Amino acid sequence: MEWIVIFGYSFALLIISLFSLEQLYLAFLYRKGKKNHVHKPLHEFPLVTVQLPIYNEKYVIERLIDCVCALDYPKDKLEIQVLDDSTDETSDLVVAKIAEWTEKGINIRQVVRSERIGFKAGALQYGLQEARGEYIAIFDADFLPDSDFLLKTLPAFEEGIGMVQTRWGHINQEYSILTRMQAFGLNAHFTVEQGARNSSGKFMNFNGTAGIWRKTCIEEAGGWQHDTLTEDLDLSYRAQLKGWKFQYLEDVTSPAELPVLVAAIKSQQYRWNKGAAETARKNCVSILKSSQSFQVKLHALLHLFNSSVFLFLLLAAVLSIPVLFVKSTQPVFEIIFNLGGVFIVGFVGMTIFYWVSARAATPHFSLKYYLIHFPLFLIFSMGMALHNAIAVTEGYLGIKSPFIRTPKFNIRSKKDSWKGNSYLTKGIAPLTIMEGLLALYFVFGVVTGIQIQNFGLLLFHTMLALGFGAVFFLSIKPFNDAKAG
Repeated sequence: MEWIVIFGYSFALLIISLFSLEQLYLAFLYRKGKKNHVHKPLHEFPLVTVQLPIYNEKYVIERLIDCVCALDYPKDKLEIQVLDDSTDETSDLVVAKIAEWTEKGINIRQVVRSERIGFKAGALQYGLQEARGEYIAIFDADFLPDSDFLLKTLPAFEEGIGMVQTRWGHINQEYSILTRMQAFGLNAHFTVEQGARNSSGKFMNFNGTAGIWRKTCIEEAGGWQHDTLTEDLDLSYRAQLKGWKFQYLEDVTSPAELPVLVAAIKSQQYRWNKGAAETARKNCVSILKSSQSFQVKLHALLHLFNSSVFLFLLLAAVLSIPVLFVKSTQPVFEIIFNLGGVFIVGFVGMTIFYWVSARAATPHFSLKYYLIHFPLFLIFSMGMALHNAIAVTEGYLGIKSPFIRTPKFNIRSKKDSWKGNSYLTKGIAPLTIMEGLLALYFVFGVVTGIQIQNFGLLLFHTMLALGFGAVFFLSIKPFNDAKAG
């Protein structure tokens, strides 16, 4: 039994370290390849279709339509599709807004399907069949693109470019510590990860929104498919395997609203992590068989399987307490514990990765900012390990589940409130109870480490206890607030 514990723990740490070293390598590539993008003027105005896939978005749909209809682009070269799968009063708000903007000469219409087959992917594919545009821009309901979005992105479509992705901004980053942590993590993806992969010729991905596609690229790649929860990642890989190139514009920001509740973050994280696992399962063989270089294949696989880190984080965390007892009773394993120092290399890599991204994405970056947000982000990520590990496992096992939308709240500042939002799920999920039990489990680990005077895992167990405790508390807090109200 001791050997099983030690092997599982060591293997999990090794895999985590490998993914961390990949992050370090991306940070190096980002610094090496970072250049200021020179925006070319747009001399010709091709026909563009803007797609707005929505489902029950009554709190944000009006601001979305107003924003997109204000795009600085010739009216006769722009069509807007509101791909409306809503089952509530959102549809009535759409009808009223469309009437208002149609009177102003904007070509906008509501596209309603008879059946919501394939969720967002199905809606995009349905709209694509009717779209007249040579280019397809896509915005989720929580985004507010700048008026010059098309003027800045269309010139990037050089020969062979099939998709242009812009960076996500955050209109409510300062709302709470929860939104600041999300921004901290997302900024790492939208600086180091996307920038490094794109500048070095590696595969990158469309992020589902705030990007624009060449219509022929979508069609040649097989269109939008709904057999994964991340239709954006799936299409990205199918398109690049077909030979299409992507372009990432880090200096073009598309503002969006961050979720303000853990319940909303969980639904988003579940979809992203499970969908990534499904996409990896679907496309890994095609990647291996492709004519891409070994380096491109390797980084593509590391990219697709990156969500697996939560599986190994959870495994290492759960086994770390039995490891305490093994170490104190079986001195023969001491040499193996000393080999655990390789994990320090991985941790250093992750630290540098987020340092580089924070400096790139934070206008008023400081050491204080980093020392506050990096540990908090790590602690919260640890607390999400069980939730995300379950999502990844389901993805690899082929367990299907519906597309669960992230509820929107129309929150821009601290004056706004999410209370009374009719899209919130009521009740406490069994998974939340398990997260609370894990918090107690790691408190036990902290106490045990102190009692046996083995302090090597004390920080790890403390962070895990805080992480799971925070996720548990913040998951039940809205429910308690609703009952109190």
